[in-house]
Amino acid sequence: MNFITETLLESWHLLLESSVYILFGILVGGLLKIFLNPATVANHLGKGRFAPVFKAAILGIPIPLCSCGVLPAAATLKKQGANNGATMAFLISTPESGVDSVAITYALLDPLMTVARPIAAFFTAAAAGLTENLLHSPANEDAMDADLSCPVDACCDGVDCPPEVHAKHHSLAEKVKAGLRFAFTELWGDLAGWFLVGLILGGLITALIPDDFMTRYVGGGLLSMLIMLAVGIPIYICATASTPIAAALILKGVSPGAVLVFLLAGPATNITSLTVLFGILGKRATAIYLGMLALFSVIFGLILDQAYMRLGISAQAVVGQAGEVIPFSLKLAGAIILLALSVGPVWHRLRAILKTSDHHHVHGTSCGDACHSRERGNPSSH
Repeated sequence: MNFITETLLESWHLLLESSVYILFGILVGGLLKIFLNPATVANHLGKGRFAPVFKAAILGIPIPLCSCGVLPAAATLKKQGANNGATMAFLISTPESGVDSVAITYALLDPLMTVARPIAAFFTAAAAGLTENLLHSPANEDAMDADLSCPVDACCDGVDCPPEVHAKHHSLAEKVKAGLRFAFTELWGDLAGWFLVGLILGGLITALIPDDFMTRYVGGGLLSMLIMLAVGIPIYICATASTPIAAALILKGVSPGAVLVFLLAGPATNITSLTVLFGILGKRATAIYLGMLALFSVIFGLILDQAYMRLGISAQAVVGQAGEVIPFSLKLAGAIILLALSVGPVWHRLRAILKTSDHHHVHGTSCGDACHSRERGNPSSH
């Protein structure tokens, strides 16, 4: 019982420290959805081997999408004319970063990690995209016209209604309202369940794992980073949810470089998304994706450990200090708001899982009966 209480208390502490920052992050993410239309930006991602890759890597950094959520967005960019290298760069930089995860990184970790995370995401994405475009000419790829439909309410397709005409359809207030609606429904709805899981795991690590366990096995160095890479690549965890876990790992003695490897590899890959990548990019490009992600995650992990050492910064000592500047009453209000916003999405997700499970069970039983019936009635039907 004491263990459960300690886990919940540690999870609650992580939620308090991050609540205000994550509310700010999803707010900005919602406004980006309305004011930064990826479909329009896709026009810049098709021609050339170099410029589209850098543009896609930069574009992906502020957008708050997880490794599964980014797949349909990347597929759309690909269909609208983005070449393979640009698509790959977007697929890496987007889930590894995002305004929400940058905000929570500042809240739960420290300024150096906050800066290192998007920088590492950009260079990893750019290196992978450039490698793909240098090995496979973008000139061989077919381009499609960009989707210019209205991101506010799809009131027009942007073709029969030119952009200068469509600009008069919605006021600034309507656009902001649509952005807020997206932020606190769709965007947080996708993140809420995973974020709460991340909080619980962070609390479990703090309560369960002895302080000297992590320093003994993954305290730092190349081996520690390879271990974190092996842990991060197959699991599904978004950038926002991975941050509380990272904070708990640092408090247990894991080096900031090894934690950075986890923060880069975990959100950018998982078994499910890798199978979809085969369809979007092909086997060779997926191999480049994984190889460059692994290589640059470890390189930046080693660089970050050296930076902390040279600057004389103890990651354990400074972790979570940003939360101290926020009044407790504001942190408490933010935590309550986040929990209230999470009830609906988590409940709907649980209902969907249970319904799917019941459907498979019933369908499997009825199918089995039908198959046996067919076998008895018509043995030669096979």
